[in-house]
Amino acid sequence: MKTKTALLLELWTEARTRLTYQLTNILENDLGKRLPPAVNSVGFLLRHIGDVELLFAKNIFGAPNVRVIAKTVIAKTDTGEWNNLEELKAYVDHSFKTLKDIVEQQTDADWESLVTTKEFGTKTKAEAFGRIVSHTNHHAGQLAILLKYGQ
Repeated sequence: MKTKTALLLELWTEARTRLTYQLTNILENDLGKRLPPAVNSVGFLLRHIGDVELLFAKNIFGAPNVRVIAKTVIAKTDTGEWNNLEELKAYVDHSFKTLKDIVEQQTDADWESLVTTKEFGTKTKAEAFGRIVSHTNHHAGQLAILLKYGQ
């Protein structure tokens, strides 16, 4: 029988394929695509996904060595600086591995412990993990639309 951690990691990894499959097809000139009047570009969304995954590793799961300056969260809008595809892919890969590493350390009991944030109040770690799964998939859907219809 699998642990809660193993099951939740399988769920997240499978859900995240909505993003990872797209990463193989994104080109450097796709990074600036957006759908006016919206301001967020493909590059911004990639950076944002990485920023939030790192914030979850640090703030929800207590990863002790995570250093993150969540520029997209701080700026709240696209500043136009997210235009290096290899850097963005490496950042999103790093954020995935960092979050995965700390999630793998969770015990079954940890998933029921409470965490509190200003963004979504008090939740169990399992509920909070649902937020990062849905967050990444939400933005992966936006990426798909931007890549197909963006200018």
